[in-house]
Amino acid sequence: MVIRIGLTGGIAAGKSTVSSRLRELGATVIDYDALARQIVEPGGAALPRIVKEFGPQAVGADGRLDRSWLAGQVFGPQAGPQARQRLDAIEHPLIFQQAKRLDALAASETGDAIIVHDIPLLAEVIEDLPFTFAHIVTVEAPEHVRIERMMRTRGMDRGQAQARIDSQSPRSARLAIADTVVDSDADLPVMLARVDRLYTQWARESCVRPA
Repeated sequence: MVIRIGLTGGIAAGKSTVSSRLRELGATVIDYDALARQIVEPGGAALPRIVKEFGPQAVGADGRLDRSWLAGQVFGPQAGPQARQRLDAIEHPLIFQQAKRLDALAASETGDAIIVHDIPLLAEVIEDLPFTFAHIVTVEAPEHVRIERMMRTRGMDRGQAQARIDSQSPRSARLAIADTVVDSDADLPVMLARVDRLYTQWARESCVRPA
């Protein structure tokens, strides 16, 4: 049987590390961030709609989405009314459509499968998804740890990092939908061992042989 797992976590909480581990263990991972990047590439369905909604400045001289400019319009102090909602209304249906296609493909290739839907904003979009999950995992770390990570690895200043955290649903919303919490502030071997145990549990439920 196919078992679907919802994976979420706040920005810079360590979700990508957990997702990578699950892929190594044999899960099919559908990365919604990757899908979001694909649909805004030149020729992608979302790009002309973003230009129409936010203006031609959304595209740089190279014909690609100017992510920095758009982030300022959506998350910055100059963000227009309902800017985040307007962008989501363009991107989310296209992302969900692609995710549904990939999920169906993974399910058809094998009778038994663990399919992980890696969705940063799961708490915000769960009611709109065309899926239900056997388990939902949220990866969490203290806010100050996440801010330091963004400053160190993403070149953000403290204010930018805080704004990104504030733009997402709070930890309480993620905990409300999850049945499992992975603490990414723990030592890496401890965290990965926790992920390994979860995968073994799901494999038993779906009759998949652990890799």
